[in-house]
Amino acid sequence: MSQDEYRDMFPGHTEFRLPEPAPVRRVNGRRPVPESPEPEPAVAASDGLDVWDQRVAGGLAFLRRRLAGSYEVDEFGFDPELSEAVFHPMLKILYRDWFRTEVLGIENVPLDGSGLVVGNHSGTIALDALMLTVALHDKHPRQRHLRLLGADLVFRMPVMSELARAAGATVACNPDAERLMNSSQLVGVFPEGFKGIGKRFSERYKLQRFGRGGFVSAALRTGTPIVPVAIVGAEEIYPILADLKPLARLLGVPYFPVTPTFPLLGPLGLVPLPSKWLIQFCPPIPTAHLREYADDPLVVYNLADQVRETIQATLHELLEKRPDPFGP
Repeated sequence: MSQDEYRDMFPGHTEFRLPEPAPVRRVNGRRPVPESPEPEPAVAASDGLDVWDQRVAGGLAFLRRRLAGSYEVDEFGFDPELSEAVFHPMLKILYRDWFRTEVLGIENVPLDGSGLVVGNHSGTIALDALMLTVALHDKHPRQRHLRLLGADLVFRMPVMSELARAAGATVACNPDAERLMNSSQLVGVFPEGFKGIGKRFSERYKLQRFGRGGFVSAALRTGTPIVPVAIVGAEEIYPILADLKPLARLLGVPYFPVTPTFPLLGPLGLVPLPSKWLIQFCPPIPTAHLREYADDPLVVYNLADQVRETIQATLHELLEKRPDPFGP
């Protein structure tokens, strides 16, 4: 279009400008190619929304797998997916926020292969066993599961039995312990048993008798290293002031505790006191060179006594590090 044609078509306009050509670039020095405009960046979704979307999607996928039966359970009833998705997240609230747990010496736990973790027992309710499983899964480089050996009473209770097995526990007997250790599992045992968790507050952090040392025999037969572990903090969560033995016999339980809050406050008395917890794993004690002495009572007793003394000495050290049971 010429300038005169433009004036005839648009009277009153005196200037006519052709549109500016698009910038060009040459490819291999020959053919001009129009420069494409840069694409506008997509609007990024909110990080918070992304996190919740992932959680909802993960939760729905978990429910679909559970309803379809697409999950694995081993011969003992252990359900690792249920433990990681349900049990551990709930227990971490106590472990991290309520008890403010610190873990020491995690490097003493084997990276792989079998191991027998032996700890002191206390606390009226066996929360120390549960916190120990969370500590191992939370702090170990391989996030290993601890297969607890529990008392017969636990597996005689209808609901508790199923939950305990799903979480990885089994009956405290040598055949089950040896099968677990022969399959390269980490096994946890508390030789004090009910004598430990049911003792009075005045006897806190004083280890009770370790029984006949059956855990040592199982470790010796499988050549499994023994890892002593000391747990400080459980003694203060439910301080036992008295034990109503007649009521305990009536109910068929090892003890019936009276604490500062239970049974005075009823169900509220079941809330544990927020004590500060320290868990220390001690250097492992090898047993592979002693396998032929698995049935020798003297060897078994001496090794059990060594484990007990190691835990007791470590408890004293941890108590010095934690002068205030309810401190930060």
